Amino acid sequence: MKKHRKALTVTTPAPPDTADSPAPVRQPPLLHAVAAISALGGLLFGYDTGIIASALVDLGRDLELSSRAQEIVVSAILVGAMVGAPVSGTLVARYGRKPVVTGVAVFFAVGAVAAAVAPGTAALIGARFVLGLAVGAASNTVPVYIAETAPAAVRGRLMVLFQLMVAIGQLISYLVGYALAGPGGWRWMFALAAIPAVVLAVGMMPLPESPRWLVGQRRTEEARAVLMKLRRPGSDIDEEIADIKAVRTKERGTGWRALRGSWVRPALMVALGIAAFSQLTGINAMVYYAPKLLTDAGFGDSTALLTGVGIGVMLVLAGIAGTLLVDRTGRRRLLLWLLPGSGLAMAVLALAFLGTSGSQAQKWTVILSLFAYIFLNGASMQAVVWLIGPEVLPLAVRGPAMSLATTAVWGFDLVIAMTALTAVDTFGRTVTFLVYALMNAACWIFVLRRVPETRGRTLEEIEQALRGPAGAKSTSEVPTNA
Repeated sequence: MKKHRKALTVTTPAPPDTADSPAPVRQPPLLHAVAAISALGGLLFGYDTGIIASALVDLGRDLELSSRAQEIVVSAILVGAMVGAPVSGTLVARYGRKPVVTGVAVFFAVGAVAAAVAPGTAALIGARFVLGLAVGAASNTVPVYIAETAPAAVRGRLMVLFQLMVAIGQLISYLVGYALAGPGGWRWMFALAAIPAVVLAVGMMPLPESPRWLVGQRRTEEARAVLMKLRRPGSDIDEEIADIKAVRTKERGTGWRALRGSWVRPALMVALGIAAFSQLTGINAMVYYAPKLLTDAGFGDSTALLTGVGIGVMLVLAGIAGTLLVDRTGRRRLLLWLLPGSGLAMAVLALAFLGTSGSQAQKWTVILSLFAYIFLNGASMQAVVWLIGPEVLPLAVRGPAMSLATTAVWGFDLVIAMTALTAVDTFGRTVTFLVYALMNAACWIFVLRRVPETRGRTLEEIEQALRGPAGAKSTSEVPTNA
């Protein structure tokens, strides 16, 4: 079994250099199948949260919805996500990762069809709540499933694939919304989500269960058989299983009660902090309301709508950049490099509204700074938000702890969704956006002080480091192998 040195106690960033990193090696096809198929949950997540913006245009008229009713329809999916995340945490701990992901696909399909045929407002709100259950469970379960099946060398890029699929789903929703605009078109917008949901459900059937969950259930031989299929020939499967068991023997309690233990606290603080800042830095305020904010600021409708499509494109480009960089530069370094640019772009966006309203210079400054913010925040915070939690949280509490972190994401998302327009109306765009810029700065300080580097380490090595005397508070890099 591997020996571990004592956790480092420096506070300056020291992620591993990439110059001497080994050349990439080809991974088994099954490993890529696990990531690609399960990441369809991310595509559905992005599509179902994004399509409502286009659907509301005709939906409000067809069902004669008041402004308050439209807000409730939009928020129902977020409320459902806050419920789905903790419930799925309990289910994955008891029944495993694979059956929960399969069940999520069924909920996505049922919710999509129910929304498409909804006869009235109440039925539509109920359908959106069901979709929210699926969104919350997917955002909680899929990253954990990918993390526990992937080897350390490619874990980051495979997990960031989930966020990339979220961005692709959002872009597809904008394009579908544009193509199907018109009376009754919103029903087809919702219904189309059932297709990838069915693909996800069918695709999950031949995939294996998480080997780490199997070891936790004392099904070691099954775990060994799964790892033989998920690892390159010549990999030391016995050593990996031994490492998993070694960590399990040191764990004091499992499930929700164990979250109160001091041994969990450093990792939980990291996961919850990243979850909160992923929303407080302002990304979804821009995704949800940028077209409306631009229209209210004097931009033409066509410019505002095209800007919305541009945001979708930037999210996809950011997802691609995150996928390429997260295993090359490291999670911590990626955040420390890009968050200052994200905050600066948001500050420029805020100050641009102080300029001459309607001038070409102001319009270009607003659009370019908005796109720069979306890209830089998307390639950093949004790339790692579903990655760091499953990596740092201990195996024994990974299900409930990750569900708590996911609930925090959706809770802060709901806060932003319900306060962004009110804040703009009360304090103005400049003050509101400057607050988001300050949140980017606060997030940078949090990452510098609390977030360890997890690149290239097994989940067991990361857990051993966070259990050390320094924990996450003063550890900038998890220990390397002796």
